Amino acid sequence: MKKKIIHTEKAPKAIGPYSQAIRTESMVYTAGQIGLDPVSGELVSASVEEQTRQALTNIRNVLETAGSSIDNVVKTTVFLKDMNDFSKMNAIYAEFFGENPPARSTIAVAGLPKGGLVEIEAVALLS
Repeated sequence: MKKKIIHTEKAPKAIGPYSQAIRTESMVYTAGQIGLDPVSGELVSASVEEQTRQALTNIRNVLETAGSSIDNVVKTTVFLKDMNDFSKMNAIYAEFFGENPPARSTIAVAGLPKGGLVEIEAVALLS
């Protein structure tokens, strides 16, 4: 099974030695995305809602570049700096995944890159 490195300017550049995503013959595995603006490389706001929206937009853009889509996501992992933000994150998450959401794990963490409040990674089928 071969792997292909995925890169798009529509998502933030990697801030370490990793790829935005890896595509295999049937799957796409994204790196975790925080709420960074792809152009400025800065967090979009101090709001967990806006950071969640941007993280999921970044994931959508990476998946589309890889030949998949948000509708093909089968599993996500959400990392929250504060579990008290769960309902706020969940409301935005529901906007992206609708009636048939993927399997998901949500984990509270001590900290995230650049002081982010939420980080999300995804695994998706190819279209």
